[in-house]
Amino acid sequence: MDFEVSGPKVFFTIPLDIPFLGDFEFSETILVSWIVMAVITLLCIWLTRDLRVENISKRQAVAEMLVETATNFVRGNMGTKFDRMIPFVAALFATSLVSNLISLLGLRSPTADLSTEAAWAVVVFVMITGQKIKSGGVGGYLKGFTTPIPILTPFNILSELATPISMACRHFGNILSGVVINGLIYAALAVASSALFRFLPWGLEQIPFLSVGVPAILSVYFDWFSGFMQAFIFCMLTTMYIANAAED
Repeated sequence: MDFEVSGPKVFFTIPLDIPFLGDFEFSETILVSWIVMAVITLLCIWLTRDLRVENISKRQAVAEMLVETATNFVRGNMGTKFDRMIPFVAALFATSLVSNLISLLGLRSPTADLSTEAAWAVVVFVMITGQKIKSGGVGGYLKGFTTPIPILTPFNILSELATPISMACRHFGNILSGVVINGLIYAALAVASSALFRFLPWGLEQIPFLSVGVPAILSVYFDWFSGFMQAFIFCMLTTMYIANAAED
């Protein structure tokens, strides 16, 4: 297996025995995304083991609390007729949250790559469009672009296409900005540490003393709070857009 670094992404090239397929390249985003899915899958398996009706364990209590929270969230924004959306919204929130927080382990967050949010936004856009067609039919969906007057049709089309773009860019921009700011803080603290402790002998002035502790405090916002809020906002917009599509 060859290891190649290309720009901001890391690629793993795995030679295959089948000649006509060639080599596969896995970007860092794809690799970490699979790690995120594995973490969520293992966590779900662990939380749902040995379920009981009575004398439930603390683990089961946590699992039931998470299910109840997801149910109340979807029903509060969409009503009971969209209960089928509960697993999707819960999976979307969990994937977004774990992807945002995995940077705490030193891995590059998949949500710092626009392709991740773009894929989510496309899925949501297809669901929104499907709900509009289900509610008003194909004719009603196409007629909606001509309201209130036909001359606004191009603007209505642009507005429709702007939905997934705005959802993806909002999430991506906030996560990437946190990654960039954290990187700048680490670099600035390293330079400040070298300047303040340049009097130390034996090369100890090269140790970034100021980088210990301070970034951890800042990560409470940039990683924990911001990561949770972006996942929450993305899921909130998803439920609102789909619910509004059903009312059109």
